[in-house]
Amino acid sequence: MSCPSNVIQIKPEWIDHNDHLNVAYFVLAFDFATDAVYEEWTIGLKYQEQTGFSVFTLGMNVDYHKELFADDQVEVKTKLLDWDHKRIHYFHTMFHVGTGALAATNECLAMNIDLGVKKSASFPPEVQQLLADIHKQHAPLKLPQNCGRRLAIERKTPA
Repeated sequence: MSCPSNVIQIKPEWIDHNDHLNVAYFVLAFDFATDAVYEEWTIGLKYQEQTGFSVFTLGMNVDYHKELFADDQVEVKTKLLDWDHKRIHYFHTMFHVGTGALAATNECLAMNIDLGVKKSASFPPEVQQLLADIHKQHAPLKLPQNCGRRLAIERKTPA
């Protein structure tokens, strides 16, 4: 299974007072890509309907590299970096379709949730097998740049 890819058009109403894509809409575009990837990974809407489970985002990092403007098209590619019996760690990379420039990245950690009790639960065995297969194909030799980074102001200590 190759890295899923989704093309998204930037809507004029997503543009902010700086005349570029608002940060919230970068996250929305990544969320659209997540929805599509979850369907491909069999943990989307049908999964919820059939099992009573859903996948909740626990945390994310977003890094902005290039401005985007109304009517730009972006392609979001996704890699499954890691997984265990109830969590997935994946990384979205957003590219401008016209120029190929890296526009943004989005690192996510998500957990499988039993909606009946609103608690974490193991993925069903067939989902765990699919995630194992996907991870084998996506496993990077090294993690993407900025993956796992913390936010901080780096200070140099005086000599």
